[in-house]
Amino acid sequence: MYRGRLKRDLDIWVGKGLIGQGVADALLQEHDSRRSSFSIGGVLMILAAVLISASILLLIAANWEAIPRLVKVGGIVALIWVFHLLAALAFGRGADRLGGALLVLGAACFGGAIALIGQLYHLSGDAFDAMLVWFAMTAVSAAAFRSGALTAMAGILSFAAFAALLEQFNADWHMLYGWWPVFSGLVIGLLSLWTGADRARHFVYWLLLAWFVWIYTLSIEVETATAYAAAGTIAFLVATLPMSPVAKFLRRFEPAFAFYALVLALLGLGLLHAEWTDGEALALLGIATIALALAALALEGRDNGAVRFLAYAAFAGEVLYLSYVTIDSMLGTSAFFLLAGLVVAVLAGVVVKLEKVFARRAVEART
Repeated sequence: MYRGRLKRDLDIWVGKGLIGQGVADALLQEHDSRRSSFSIGGVLMILAAVLISASILLLIAANWEAIPRLVKVGGIVALIWVFHLLAALAFGRGADRLGGALLVLGAACFGGAIALIGQLYHLSGDAFDAMLVWFAMTAVSAAAFRSGALTAMAGILSFAAFAALLEQFNADWHMLYGWWPVFSGLVIGLLSLWTGADRARHFVYWLLLAWFVWIYTLSIEVETATAYAAAGTIAFLVATLPMSPVAKFLRRFEPAFAFYALVLALLGLGLLHAEWTDGEALALLGIATIALALAALALEGRDNGAVRFLAYAAFAGEVLYLSYVTIDSMLGTSAFFLLAGLVVAVLAGVVVKLEKVFARRAVEART
């Protein structure tokens, strides 16, 4: 998506004579040469590895009886070594995407080996223990090969382990296991820095958000939701206010932080909506939600499209929700639809004005 916008901008700048065609081609070529740049071939290789991995896991799950146990175990262990050695050779020849696909196959075979050995020899244990070992070995392999593909796979496995944890303990807190999303998120964050897989850090934010929701379900207290709203708002302001000492750093190196901080704040406000449904509490909650949406648009709306979209959605959703909960005091369903139409029209006008403000600021910044 970014490449498409970059190419369109370069074409516009070339057409206006701001830069030459050679400079535009060089800039686009530099973007494509980056390690993290999108490649259809790389995506197809990873998809092929996923499909082959699925076939291997299904074959193992079938527990084909005609093959002796030692042959089964030896075969799956051999596949693990073969795929990792082939990946090492691919990386040595500069075929990084092929190497990443082979590592995914090797990691999938390792997971299959865990299931196969447990199945054949009736080893005691549970799904979470198996997922924990699988995650640990995948993370070690990702660090050893500096593989972004394996870092992403470790992120997926962290969610699978979290799901297994919730199922095993009936979604109750269990000692140190309850901190699993934090621990695995820390591992994935460090791996993403080491391997250069910046997009894998989204798994960290998703894990933490899922963890926050789970913690809330354990108590369902207003204080917890209020803490989420306050913490998310503070984090968002720290990441976006011009006078913040870390705002410039986060905008450059971790632009997703502001978006997920806003998600956390809106999550807390959304949970509070389930508790405060009428009266002054609902009015204050509505004002806080709308104010946060407008502040997000003012502080980060121009430069962060994800924040802008989320703020628009929060603003529109809050206004429509407040209109809905007060419908009993109006003239009925037809009045509600009329009001909804007027609200959307007003919202459209606000959006148009904000877009003009953003465009004017962009022109001022360039000049």
